[in-house]
Amino acid sequence: MPAFLERLGLHRPELRAWATYDWAVSAMQTTIMAAVFPIYFVRVASAGLPPGRGAQQLAFANTAGMLLVALLSPVLGALADHSGAKKLLLALFAGTGALACGGMFWIGHGDVTLASVLYAVAMVGAAGSMAFYGALLPHIARDHEIDRVSTAGYALGYIGGGLLLAVQLAWITSPGAFGLPSGPGLTPAEGTLPTRLAFATVAAWWLLFTIPVLRRVPEPPARREAGSAARSALVAPFVRLGHTLRALRRFREAFLFLAAFVIYNDGVQTIIKLATAYGTEIGIGQNTLIAAIMVVQFVGVPFAFVFGALAGRLGAKRAVLLGLSVYMLIAVLAYGMRTGTHFLVLALLVGTVQGGTQALSRSLFASMIPPHRSGEFFGFFGVFEKFSGLLGPLLFALVVQLGGTSRLAILSVIVFFVVGIALLRRVDVPTGQADARRAEAEAQAAAGIR
Repeated sequence: MPAFLERLGLHRPELRAWATYDWAVSAMQTTIMAAVFPIYFVRVASAGLPPGRGAQQLAFANTAGMLLVALLSPVLGALADHSGAKKLLLALFAGTGALACGGMFWIGHGDVTLASVLYAVAMVGAAGSMAFYGALLPHIARDHEIDRVSTAGYALGYIGGGLLLAVQLAWITSPGAFGLPSGPGLTPAEGTLPTRLAFATVAAWWLLFTIPVLRRVPEPPARREAGSAARSALVAPFVRLGHTLRALRRFREAFLFLAAFVIYNDGVQTIIKLATAYGTEIGIGQNTLIAAIMVVQFVGVPFAFVFGALAGRLGAKRAVLLGLSVYMLIAVLAYGMRTGTHFLVLALLVGTVQGGTQALSRSLFASMIPPHRSGEFFGFFGVFEKFSGLLGPLLFALVVQLGGTSRLAILSVIVFFVVGIALLRRVDVPTGQADARRAEAEAQAAAGIR
């Protein structure tokens, strides 16, 4: 068993506790971001809007939330490094996001404004917490472990989000079996109760499984720049942020990777966040849509580990390039999608690459930054990630506005994969990793650490 856990990247208690947060937050990513809430948003919250405007409104809500996190992430990351508060900020964002999910229980027919605000806040909570969660990774995983630990987190996320979604799907499709209102003659509130309860369970799940990372993963010590002892906790992060901006010139390969990531992740996030809204608008049934998300979840578990193994053989960069090539195929096929079977086939393809591509992007970046500045650099990673989550859905909404159809909008995301692949091919990973190790050694020498 120890050898098996080591191959998975879960052989120490702090690694298992860290990966459990993927299990926690994936409930939000699966139920709220990908499966149940987008359908509810289009059919219930957006009731009364013209056709096509529900998905457009959801895209705008996503854009607003991601823009807010993008603006906050670098300053909060610097604050976390300066004060040693990565776990505290993770808890703050996770709690805020979970409360927003709980508030979705009260969304009724036509409540598009309330739904948009709560969705945006939930996105802020998830994205903000993931920035600090990622910043803990280089502190607990050794260089040769980092790819496996990151992919293990994504695999656990698929399992956790998939299990909760399976239970939610059971009571949404057969509410009477769970003692919930069913049959004809239901009021609007009774008819939507099973779905609204799903939103409430996301909040409880998220909060419950955040506890292990807060209890078992040690808080990395604060690392303050020389001469910063007299600065206040509010001023020092901005000073440190300026240092980080200047330091980016030293970490050229990490910065180039971020440029590639912000482009190709636009396509990935657009497919994740708007696939079910797109499927709803072209007539795919709700049960098929949610079943497709289940396919992604459970296919994603073994393939997340497969990508971790591929990274060991081919290198993380080549494995990510392979995943992005599959995403290009998915975008082309989605344009011609007509039936529920087509949607399920595309879900199968997404499941093979989604977790591995994202996990290796996280670990690839972590390997090219010095651990003592992980909060700041993952703050910048958060900025790039959120802007990538902003541009794709915004382009989707604009193409719908101009062309009147979601088909052209889903095809438009292919440009993000083409440009992202071109930039990623230029990243010299070994050089970036050597730069990070040298900077960390210099920081330890300056602090008198041996």
